[in-house]
Parts: sequence; structure tokens; C-alpha cells
Amino acid sequence: MLISLLFLAKQVLHLSAPNNMRPHLPTIAIIGRTNVGKSTLFNRLAEENKALVSRVPGTTRDRHEADCLWRGRIIRIVDTAGLDVPHAEDLEQDAMKQTERAIEQADLILFVLDLKGVPLPQERKIAERLRRSKKPVITVGNKAESPAQILAAESGEWRLGGLPTPIPISALRGTGLGDMLDRVYESLEKHGIPPAELSQISPVRVAVIGKPNVGKSSVLNQLLKEERFIVSPIAHTTREPVDTLVEVGEKNYLFIDTAGMRKRGKVRKTGGLEAIGVERTVETIKRADIALLVLDASEPFGVQDRILAGLLQETGIGVIVVANKWDLIPDKTPTTIGKFSEAIKNALPFLTWAPVLFTSAKTGQRVDELFHLIDEVQTARFTEIPLEELEAFFIKATRARLPMKGKGPKPPKVLGIKQVGVAPPTFAVTIRAKRTDVIHPSYLRYLENRLHESFPLSGTPIKVSARLPTVRAV
Repeated sequence: MLISLLFLAKQVLHLSAPNNMRPHLPTIAIIGRTNVGKSTLFNRLAEENKALVSRVPGTTRDRHEADCLWRGRIIRIVDTAGLDVPHAEDLEQDAMKQTERAIEQADLILFVLDLKGVPLPQERKIAERLRRSKKPVITVGNKAESPAQILAAESGEWRLGGLPTPIPISALRGTGLGDMLDRVYESLEKHGIPPAELSQISPVRVAVIGKPNVGKSSVLNQLLKEERFIVSPIAHTTREPVDTLVEVGEKNYLFIDTAGMRKRGKVRKTGGLEAIGVERTVETIKRADIALLVLDASEPFGVQDRILAGLLQETGIGVIVVANKWDLIPDKTPTTIGKFSEAIKNALPFLTWAPVLFTSAKTGQRVDELFHLIDEVQTARFTEIPLEELEAFFIKATRARLPMKGKGPKPPKVLGIKQVGVAPPTFAVTIRAKRTDVIHPSYLRYLENRLHESFPLSGTPIKVSARLPTVRAV
């Protein structure tokens, strides 16, 4: 029942109109030691496999955010790294710092315990840390999958640091989650932080992609103005897509920092978590509205960049090319940007319609301009061209260049054009013929290019297809 309600509401939340305003959401941080099932609980509540679930301790290195809908109202849930990593290396220390920050920013904390084990000393320390935070805390006993484990939740040994008795749940099976969410909502109401009402407007979903070490996470950190994503010189530090909501004024953006994509052969050889991350990146692109394709401007553009560009062109989502590390380009002149822009268009012929922004995540140069570009591209994706303007465009375009023949004996006669969809803008060209393949594909590409030149459609792909005249029934 819980999952079906969440699924139905997600269909409403996934509408991504250009107007992306939404109310403030109470933030719930999921806290606990490693391997108690925090990511499984997060995934169950978010109804998506946003965090990699693995038996490897410390899999969740960045913190993840998602919306959770329950009884018609929304909260924001945050998954975090475990707080008990012994002898932590630099990356683990960074993750623990982010968990501490999540505690500070949370409105309420879910403290997750593993009822299959026994309370550990580090859990008592975590409980004391949470008690000192002065934040509302709800203790959750996960893996309660037998009557004995459910009864164990009520025993005194699981009352840690003066915190409440755990609510028994099974994140894996989904049992007990309704009672837990009811308790969460009651606590939020009690503390004057009510969950937000269901909104029919979701944030613009922005995937950030690129090969390893081009500076994707650094660009995001500049946008967020905080180190939410772990930045490290080690390639593949970000192993999976990480969703983060960003509020700018009254607008909301959902940024997804994806794992850097290497050649598939290399990924298959290494396997493991990183291989899962690359496959997840492809899925991320499919569910995004817009992609930021981050390039390293200080290096030659390579095969991986072109492969990603081709993949983006096929998906139909909006694209902004971010040429990062602009601070590393020496001896710049007023013509340098023009020369680099031309080089990028030549290297990525699939994306000549995408705007290019030259940034330096290190210095912050032009990074804030991305929000304005994202708004422009999202508006372009939903553009509807007035019929009179479209007809005038079509007359001019067909006079300038007549269609070539495709698989037929002669070129078809073009009768008209009509916009049939948005996101991306989609057009149908009516031709007088027996089959649609008699018009050459290059002519449809010609119309796509002319549409980009004639209307404010920068950053969005355009789809143009041929169709036959409608035969009216007598």
C-alpha cells in the first residue's frame, strides 16, 4: 500500500514545467553506523535506487537527497555516510564531515539501529551526539524481520543515550514504514515544521556528466556554495549519481552528480561498484530534463566526450556544454573564447545547438551563470511556436531549399509543418507520398537546423519527422 501511494504521487511530482517553484520541505537526516540499512531505508522511502546498496562498509560517501511523499504531504530525506569509520582515510573523514553537516541542517533525525545485532559502543556515542544536537530524534530498529527481533526493539538495551525506544521496521521488506512516517509527521507538526503539501511542480532535473576528473563535483560545489560533494584528485571519487535539491530564490533545481564515464571495456574489467555507477549514469541521463556536459578546456577533446555527446543527442533532453578549467588556459585574448567555441562544435557535431559556457570551478568564474542558462534551456524545451510564425518559417525554408529524394523515385512534395509536442519541441512535416521514407533524412536535419536558427530554441534538441496526409473517412 505504501509503495502504490508513493508511485501514484511520483507521477505528479515528475512533471517538470518551466515554472519550478515549490514550498520549503522539512529535512530528515538518516543517521547511524555503517551497514545498518540506512541506504536501503532511503531507497525504500525515495522509491528509487538512488544510493548504491552494498555489503562493502562505507559505500555511501556523499550524502543523498530525495523527496518522500506520505499521506499527501512531502518531506526531504537525506542519506548519509556511517559515523563509525575507524582509522578513517581522507575520503572517509570528508564523508563524516558531511554527515555532521547533515545533522546540523536537519529538522529531524532518524537514528537507525540494526536489531539483528547488539548495541555497539560507537552507537552509544552516536546517540549521545544526537542528544546534544537538540534536534528531534526518532530511533528506528531496522531488520526487524522476526517476532523476536520486533520484541527486542522494546527491550531496555536499545534505549541509547536517553533516546526513545526504537520503532521496529524492515527497510528490506517495507514493513513498519507507515508507522514510522506517521511518527515523523507527528513530530514535525509538534515542533512547528509541518510537511509541505503536495505540489504539482517538481524541480528542473539537471544531470551533470563528463569523463572522470573534468571537475563535475567542483562545478557543483561552486553552485551549492558548500562542499556537499567530495572533491578529490582521485578519479572516480563520485561512484554513483547523487541527487541534491538546490533552492535559488523561489526556484528549485535537482542536480545529479554522476560517476565519471570511462570506456566500457575498462569498466567491465574493474567491475564492482564502479561498474554499477556507470550503468546508473546512463539511467540518470534518461530521467533528467537537462544535462550539463562538463569538459576539461585545458585538454584536447577526445572520444569519450564525443560518445557522451552522441548519447545526449539521442535522449532528447536539453544540454549545456560547460568548458571547465578555463583558468588553466594561458595567454587568453578577446578571440580565445570564439576559437574554443568553434573547436568544441567541430569536436561535438551532435551538439551544435547547445550553448557553451566557459567556467573555472576553482575560481568560480561564470559558474553562477549556469542557473540563468538552465532556466533558458528549460523554457526552450517547452516552447510552442505560434502557427502563423511556423507557417511563415516553413514557406521561407522550403523556398530556400527543396527536399531531396530519399528511397522513392522522385522528391516528395512538402505540404506543411505542424508542432506536435514539447520537451523536446517536436514537429511533423506532411508530404505527398505513399511512404514517409521518400524524403531524405538530411532534409529533416536541414529543417531542424533552420528551426534552431529562427526561434529561441538554444539548448534543446528538436525532432522533425515526416508524415503522410490524413485520409478523412467519408
